[in-house]
Amino acid sequence: MNGTFMGYERANGDIGIRNHLLIIPTVICSNQVCNRIMQMVPGTVAIPHQHGCSQIGADKDRTFDVLAGTGKNPNVGAVLIISLGCEVVDPAALAEEIRKTGKPVEFFDIQSVGGSVKAISHGAELAKRLMADLEKQEKVPVPWNKLKVGVKCGGSDATSGLSSNPALGAAADSLIAEGGSIVIGETTEIIGAEHLLAERCETEEISDQLYHIVNRFEDEVQRMGADMRGGNPSPGNIAGGLSTIEEKSLGCISKCGKAPIKGVIEYAENIPDHGLYFMDSPGNDIECVSGMAAGGAHIVCFTTGRGTPTGAAVIPVIKITGNKMTFEKMEDNMDVDVSDMLDGTGSLKQAGDRIWQEITDVAEGKWTKAEVLGHQEFSINRIGPSL
Repeated sequence: MNGTFMGYERANGDIGIRNHLLIIPTVICSNQVCNRIMQMVPGTVAIPHQHGCSQIGADKDRTFDVLAGTGKNPNVGAVLIISLGCEVVDPAALAEEIRKTGKPVEFFDIQSVGGSVKAISHGAELAKRLMADLEKQEKVPVPWNKLKVGVKCGGSDATSGLSSNPALGAAADSLIAEGGSIVIGETTEIIGAEHLLAERCETEEISDQLYHIVNRFEDEVQRMGADMRGGNPSPGNIAGGLSTIEEKSLGCISKCGKAPIKGVIEYAENIPDHGLYFMDSPGNDIECVSGMAAGGAHIVCFTTGRGTPTGAAVIPVIKITGNKMTFEKMEDNMDVDVSDMLDGTGSLKQAGDRIWQEITDVAEGKWTKAEVLGHQEFSINRIGPSL
């Protein structure tokens, strides 16, 4: 493979495979203004959410970190931050954190400019100016070893662990061989198989960290007096042929390939260069993918047996299935079909190569089905109660 591909070089040395103008509401109260600006200025991406107010401690910090991380994502070329003016997320501090990447950032609050109508007009003018500068940027050759890919599964069925997940694992190994990074998450969906991942950790300390995040989650479930059964595997998983969480977990862990685990990172924490990493994250599709994007992933490869249409705000999401019926029924949502692994006409290597080719094409600019359909889902994993 050629050692480079065409991407956008950022001021801090990162590379992007997209060049978004991101519009960030600091609080739910500015969602509608952000959405209207996005509708008025083509090429912009807004990330409405329900947070930013009535939060304290670690929960407030998480909202800030995810918004900042999403703004820092290398697929984002510039950022416009819009606040109400009285929330707990400080727009000036958020702008300053994102500016550390060297990308242009503008911010204002709705109360100061005089209400929603004036805010929409003011924001649209700022967005048009930022977009005009972004459109002047040209792609340059960048090395494959800068690429970071998240691996995720959702709407799993019996075919996921038999075909699409191991095929994605083979593709993950291909990227790591090029010097790139793979991040796997879903702490809730490795339970029962965490010992197998722990055995692959490079050091005992990393293994202990992996066990720690699993134990932390299980302690929280017990504190709530809840039982995971009935929620994981989900009703859809069970209808698709998965019987236990252990069975689901064994399939889940196969999608990250065979490389050693070089580190365990927190939700939305920056994904290091070169190698395989585990991010503590929920199994919830949008929260998990949003955490990976905030950590700097360029792409997420998402396997599904039952079928799911969701994408993400600032990163392409490649949908992969090993279920032929799902691919045929949901072809407008699915990018890669690896069901030939199950009928004997295709091998694991061929399926992995097919996914790896899709990754390289998307990195070079090919749109995923989710991008074509306008999917821009975004959600922040929450820790604490509202005040």
